[in-house]
Amino acid sequence: MSQLINLPWISRKIEVSDSTDPTLVGVSGVITDETKRTISVQSGSREITIAKDTIRFRIEGEEIDGSSVGQRAEERIAKIYRRS
Repeated sequence: MSQLINLPWISRKIEVSDSTDPTLVGVSGVITDETKRTISVQSGSREITIAKDTIRFRIEGEEIDGSSVGQRAEERIAKIYRRS
């Protein structure tokens, strides 16, 4: 994992690459909010709230497993992750 996981994600582009809900695969847009369990994405004219633990997504080309970042943004930024 690169340093992106320890940076704020609000205003970054996101694309959902895999999900337990097939309707979420391919959703892309700009992150508007992040909570402990969800990410809010502005996709076109609508805002979608997605559960982190059900998706795998890309931010700036880096693939991130949502279940591995199930904490608040301020906690995630300070956490030290193992390199995989």
